[in-house]
Amino acid sequence: MTNLYSFSLPKLEEKMLSIGQKKFRATQLFKRIYEKNVTDFDLMSDISLSFREYLKENFCLTKPKIFTKQVSSDGTIKLLLELEDSNKIETVLMRYNYGSVACVSSEVGCNMACAFCASGLLKKKRGLTVDELLGQVLVLNDLLKLENNDERITHVVVMGTGEPFDNYDNVMDFIRILNAPHGLAIGARHITVSTCGLVEGIKKYAHEGLQINLAISLHASNDELRNKLMPINKKYPLNELMDAVRYYEKEAGRRVTFEYILLKGINDQKENALELASLIKGTLAYVNLIPFNPVKELEYNRSDNKTVHNFMDILMKKGVNVTIRKEFGTDIDAACGQLRAKNEK
Repeated sequence: MTNLYSFSLPKLEEKMLSIGQKKFRATQLFKRIYEKNVTDFDLMSDISLSFREYLKENFCLTKPKIFTKQVSSDGTIKLLLELEDSNKIETVLMRYNYGSVACVSSEVGCNMACAFCASGLLKKKRGLTVDELLGQVLVLNDLLKLENNDERITHVVVMGTGEPFDNYDNVMDFIRILNAPHGLAIGARHITVSTCGLVEGIKKYAHEGLQINLAISLHASNDELRNKLMPINKKYPLNELMDAVRYYEKEAGRRVTFEYILLKGINDQKENALELASLIKGTLAYVNLIPFNPVKELEYNRSDNKTVHNFMDILMKKGVNVTIRKEFGTDIDAACGQLRAKNEK
């Protein structure tokens, strides 16, 4: 059966026309499954009985199942979700004062092999389908509804396991459903996609005509260090990555965020901060410094608070817009990929 959650509105319109239905059926179905959260075709009373029977025979509205749930003392919820083929993926709910944020995975496993990331402990099996991407947000919304009828996911970051631009088309359709007025209606500025630096993906993304945010996992200030931390840099060195960033800024008219995880004694020294400021000079970008969540299988440690703030001060004095990301879920398996790796040993 075909999962209705796998269609963006334009593609659902095409599907309806292909089965002899009017185009408006797509909007009608979108309103039912997203605005009204109806998951039973029999309850779609504004649709003819014969078409409801057709939907039941040919389509489904299936979401991932919760395999493991962890709840942090700060309210963060981390889920290990089981897909229909028994593969498992992580998704996280983080609560900020401005809303509820879903951090979603884009692939089952990851081939980027970043040295500090638990996601790379289990290699990529496949990219997630649109309904599997969307299912992560829908499951979190169902949990929130049980806790508080007024709370729902207001922001989405595609920063979980996997490289989003390695699953480009499905991620774009997922974003369109998130943003669609009759879909989940999440504002474009409330959605962020994070890439480790796939240059072709960045340039393609510049022409999507979306106001979605772009974040780039940088984590190093020179090629030698980034080659060690992030093997993708050997294919796309920093000069090519920065050219792509400037291209994106010019074509999309939007700035990027550079994510920079601070690793004790590795990339957190004064010279690293000065190199980083020089590297991004002339761009509109700002830097988000991220405290490292230690992973016992990996050799890295987090920088102490004094080092983090010294790093930040150097960047600020060089005119760089910089923030320190708030930490979530430090008392659970918070690191990306950690919970899945723990359950698949």
